[in-house]
Amino acid sequence: MSWISGPLLAFDLETTGTDVETDRIVSAAVVRLEADGSVSQERTWLLDPGVAIPAQASAIHGISTDRAREHGAPAASAIEEIARAVTDGLRSGTPLVVMNARYDLSLLDRECRRYALASVSERLGDAPSPVIDPLVLDKHVDKYRKGKRALHALCAHYGVSLDEAHDARADAVAAARVVRRMGEKHQPVGVMPLEDLHGLQVHAAAEQSLSLQAYLRRTSDPAAVVEPAWPLIPRSREPLAGESGPEVPARGR
Repeated sequence: MSWISGPLLAFDLETTGTDVETDRIVSAAVVRLEADGSVSQERTWLLDPGVAIPAQASAIHGISTDRAREHGAPAASAIEEIARAVTDGLRSGTPLVVMNARYDLSLLDRECRRYALASVSERLGDAPSPVIDPLVLDKHVDKYRKGKRALHALCAHYGVSLDEAHDARADAVAAARVVRRMGEKHQPVGVMPLEDLHGLQVHAAAEQSLSLQAYLRRTSDPAAVVEPAWPLIPRSREPLAGESGPEVPARGR
């Protein structure tokens, strides 16, 4: 049976920023979609990240520092639940769909380290797999298409609705529906065994990173480094003394 005719597990984060080493999770969703595209199971989280949420991030996902502190769960316990949900899904053999997996999965990995929790890789005994990344896959199957490849652009291109962009649940659902449409449109990918599809993306992500490196060298940032690893960026260092736990005490706790 092709993966496009089976269930998909989708995962998405909204965060305080774009640096996997220092930024924090603000909200998350793990959603199971059946073959007909319907949502059969879902879990969502709002976290108190323990730090102030920058105005630029709040403007994107709509979650303010005050809201996160008042209504968010303690980060450590929520991250444990998120990591467990992702791990359980992968153990079941269900492919995990993550838009820009390199970012979301790496940030979850760093949050696990921050709070001295077992990472998804440690729980599985290997890197997360099988993962399907709409961003990497779309660049591979349609590499010469012009225009943006953010989730909203992929939804428009593949005819998938996205009514609440930058809501973790809505983005997760849309990403899963996009990859299913992608697999239907590009049959060689749609019928590929999951192990082969995962391996294809590892190589495709590396090629795409090298292409971006070449582009940056021709433009204004020749020193920029693009991490080729996928779906996880390797940890750059061991946690510093006192790094675990929130930097800013949560109000009312």
